[in-house]
Amino acid sequence: MRPTQAAYPAARFRRARQSPAIRGLVRENSFGVEDLIWPLFVRSGDAIEEPVPSMPGVMRRSVDKVVEAAIEAADLGIPAICLFPYTGIEERTEDCAGAWDPDNHANRAIRAIKAAVPQIAVMTDVALDTYNINGHDGFVENGEIVNDRTIEALVRMTLAQAEAGADIIGPSDMMDGRIGAMRGALEQAGHSNVMILSYAAKYASAFYGPFRDAVGASAALTGDKKTYQMDPANSDEALRLVERDLSEGADMVMVKPGMPYLDICRRVKDAFGAPTFAYQVSGEYAMIQAAAQHGWIDGDRVMMESLMAFKRAGCDGVLTYFAPAVARRLRDGG
Repeated sequence: MRPTQAAYPAARFRRARQSPAIRGLVRENSFGVEDLIWPLFVRSGDAIEEPVPSMPGVMRRSVDKVVEAAIEAADLGIPAICLFPYTGIEERTEDCAGAWDPDNHANRAIRAIKAAVPQIAVMTDVALDTYNINGHDGFVENGEIVNDRTIEALVRMTLAQAEAGADIIGPSDMMDGRIGAMRGALEQAGHSNVMILSYAAKYASAFYGPFRDAVGASAALTGDKKTYQMDPANSDEALRLVERDLSEGADMVMVKPGMPYLDICRRVKDAFGAPTFAYQVSGEYAMIQAAAQHGWIDGDRVMMESLMAFKRAGCDGVLTYFAPAVARRLRDGG
């Protein structure tokens, strides 16, 4: 687009900035509560709300407390939550069988949430890392994270979550071919309405550190995830991955992390026009919170500005740990 405009003084850009009313009329993007997905960490036990030290304000919750959080989200108008299980080393195995156990705490949480607040959409995480003694998203054989055997396990995990009542499956594993396998299995099992929000462009990022603490993966992880997550230097590859996942049956796609990869969000939306999401990951959240707690920034204003950046880059919605704070601010007219 090449706008046509008069020369100064006929054209004065400050005219459109002179008052809140005028600024509102010409604002190009808006961010609403309907754009939020709230990530929640679920653990075993009862009546537990355990702070995550590296993520101020974020809790690991037992199933009953996750249900309370889902009710809070619904009351605030947040349309969706995303569940991530926390598991201790003692709960992890090399065969990762807990990942598709119908009674693992993630699946119990899905059922309990859908019973208490059926109107809220429940998104899940599909990857083996939180059940794997090696901390990887796939099975490890002779030091290699193997692809095809992992996909078989991910399909079992997907079906267990769909049976529990999940609305949106979120494959975060980055194995090749998993979207087609999951979509086919869901159709065959009668879960044709279950959506797939693919982590299509997920980078091997240093911004995930606090999240790995939150799910108990830091101590378990051996090596790194660079053989299956994307190289941060690559951009064209992201478009190839998004195209592949859409062609295999993904309903929506995600870019992760968020703010360091806004250029990828924009390219994905422009290229495909598909529902595009970003994950404002734990490191992004923790940095904003830490700076705010030290008084170096206005935390609320930076929170809102950071989320508007995603909409400006073309995102349809954002997974963010700020979701309840944002929803309250929007409700109160902030």
